[in-house]
Amino acid sequence: MTSADRTNDRTDDSGPSGYAAARLRLLQEKAQPGAPRRSALAGLTDEWIGALFTSAAKAAGVRGAALVAVGGYGRGELSPRSDLDLLLLHDGTADASAVAVLADRVWYPVWDLGIALDHSVRTPGEARRTAADDLKVHLGLLDARHVAGDLTLSSGLRTAVLADWRNQAPKRLPELYELCRERAERQGELQFLLEPDLKEARGGLRDATALRAVAASWLADAPRAGLDEARRRLLDARDALHLVTGRATDRLALQEQDQVAAELGLLDADVLLREVYEAARTVSYASDVTWREVNRVLRSRAARPRLRSLLGGRAPVAERTPLAEGVVELEGEVVLARTARPERDPVLPLRAAAAAAQAGLPISLHAVRRLAAGARPLPVPWPAEAREQLVTLLGAGESTVPVWEALEAEGLITRLLPDWERVRCRPQRNPVHTWTVDRHLVETAVRASALTRRVGRPDLLLVAALLHDIGKGWPGDHATAGEVIARDVAGRIGFDAMDVGVLAALVRHHLLLIDTATRRDLDDPATVRSVADAVRSVSTLELLHALTEADALATGPAAWSAWRGSLVADLVKRVAAVLVGDAPEEPVPEAPSAEHERLAIEALRTGEPVLALHARPEAPHEDGSPEPVGVELLIALPEQPGVLPAAAGVLALHRLTVRAADLRAMELPTELGHQAAVLLLSWRVAAEYGSLPQAARLRADLIRALDGSLDIRARLAEREAAYPRRRGTKAPPPTVRVAPAGSRLATVIEVRAQDAPGLLHRIGRALEVPRIRVRSAHISTLGANAVDTVYVTGPEGDPLPPDAAVELARGLEAALRG
Repeated sequence: MTSADRTNDRTDDSGPSGYAAARLRLLQEKAQPGAPRRSALAGLTDEWIGALFTSAAKAAGVRGAALVAVGGYGRGELSPRSDLDLLLLHDGTADASAVAVLADRVWYPVWDLGIALDHSVRTPGEARRTAADDLKVHLGLLDARHVAGDLTLSSGLRTAVLADWRNQAPKRLPELYELCRERAERQGELQFLLEPDLKEARGGLRDATALRAVAASWLADAPRAGLDEARRRLLDARDALHLVTGRATDRLALQEQDQVAAELGLLDADVLLREVYEAARTVSYASDVTWREVNRVLRSRAARPRLRSLLGGRAPVAERTPLAEGVVELEGEVVLARTARPERDPVLPLRAAAAAAQAGLPISLHAVRRLAAGARPLPVPWPAEAREQLVTLLGAGESTVPVWEALEAEGLITRLLPDWERVRCRPQRNPVHTWTVDRHLVETAVRASALTRRVGRPDLLLVAALLHDIGKGWPGDHATAGEVIARDVAGRIGFDAMDVGVLAALVRHHLLLIDTATRRDLDDPATVRSVADAVRSVSTLELLHALTEADALATGPAAWSAWRGSLVADLVKRVAAVLVGDAPEEPVPEAPSAEHERLAIEALRTGEPVLALHARPEAPHEDGSPEPVGVELLIALPEQPGVLPAAAGVLALHRLTVRAADLRAMELPTELGHQAAVLLLSWRVAAEYGSLPQAARLRADLIRALDGSLDIRARLAEREAAYPRRRGTKAPPPTVRVAPAGSRLATVIEVRAQDAPGLLHRIGRALEVPRIRVRSAHISTLGANAVDTVYVTGPEGDPLPPDAAVELARGLEAALRG
């Protein structure tokens, strides 16, 4: 096709310019968003592309040809930036050069408009052979739709392709299942991702299309309830994403979520994500049920001939194995017994779920729907059996998750626990969290089930795990709100007053151990006493310890480590001693070790820093492999200003993460008989990645930092400029506060800020204030958030007066914000 031909097309109302203007008007119109706009866009495109084809076929003299839309265009689901999937079908009688001219006259105007085009030119036989070799081509042809030309040719191909699909279903469907599984492994689960791919992630548009293909095979069908609505929501979100970004993208990035929400008329990004997650959960559950049915049918077909021969030609009868009262196993699924009467047995839903989880079997869709339709509400308080079945379900381990999801898909969970609705599909904006709030609660129960042997009341541990974040659906502090909800829920499900109190305390204090262990000085009696006063009993402490570990393990890989575990265990040991009557001893200044003395003497002799690096003992990781708790770095140097910021800056430059720091001064006699002060710094550090730097390199850089020849501020600024951040997101400003009743030995200053290279260096610089001494620092980093706790004293080693402490905190906050 010549340039002149394409120019002539642009002057025609049916040409590219006319289509482009009409398309733009349609996309800018707000009256008919969603499915009506997608359908109208497909119809408008049909008119234009059909006119192009008719004109081009006449000019090229080609008969026996048709233009066929396939894939998303074939389904009439054109989003604003969707590409066009087109097949030029011909019967093979026309000259190849004429067919090529016809194709050019159709394809080029599309390209001229900048619209992405997936195109092919084939005879019906070639199309069927290509589909037989390429599963994705076959899937696209299942949605083939006639646009223009020879209707008989298009209809014949569609009929043949569908017949091929049904005939080849036993081979094709396992291939499709594997394709879906591999894609899910690459893209993750849409219902839990902060920046999900609406098309490729598990539970997205690709999976919804795969379910249509399964239905077209006539081998199995997907659960229909809610599936069309879920697909519509995902398509609406993609439409809005295309309009907001102006790009053909399927990834819902963080910086675009508020605009997409506004385009859809939703309140904010959280409401948007929750709607997307709800839709993805519906598609994922439908996929699970459908593929389970496909596999059951295929297994049955493969086994039936052999069984019939063994039974002398009689059809085999499926065996029903009893699991619990009213619950049996049938063909690998849990179903209701023939005698079961949900309308007379309100405990049956929990009994069936517990039996399924204990057996490691899925609960059938039919059974769940029958329970949802017929079961009566449980009385309040619950009977003992109902509470026991809930605990059994929670204690089953990994198999709890699919059973819980099946109950949730049919509304049974919110019927049993109405407060669940507020956390259902609720996103967690901290990327440390792997799951939504509701799934995190179930995952915590799964983790807690492995720790039940460590506690005297496993039932309280499992229920606390399920409820510990239930307050996240309410305003304010979620632990405080959760305590109130936990009291109500625990009473309704039948726990006595004492157990209700324990569960409420566990929910209220579920962050107490990890926060205290990583942010406070465990050698300070006030730290241990404050935890003991909150926990009050050894049995509650035991439960809280297990809950803390389960919660962290269920949060994500960054939330738990051997180092955190060792700190929590140390704190629990100290608190337990207090609870049994052993009061914490007032700390006595620890005498310097022989190595400290050696380093101090060497530092005094040379007048320069002296360093020593020691690997600390290893602890078992979650999978049993050894994990280093950290490396101890000892530094001794003559007392001088600026030591803390200089040392912290050097460690940051060498990509060492500081976990804790202890500073003290030591008096040593000089050769002249005078006393000279030497600073001793004990650091707990870990390499961000790679191996640890040599002590000699750290020492050289520390000397340069102290004499001013190494510009740490400039070097760290370069690092921070390159520090990875999410595009379009702005971190909240740092906050600094004086921790109330933090210690009787020092003033505790707590800094909350976005984690960045050299944060402790900046804190140390800001604390270089006359008559202020830094005693220790405790660093806790979770994802992008850092909480650094610094213990400071006056020059005599006493806590600061309240007014001075507040003034110091304000000055530190101003310095960090600046």
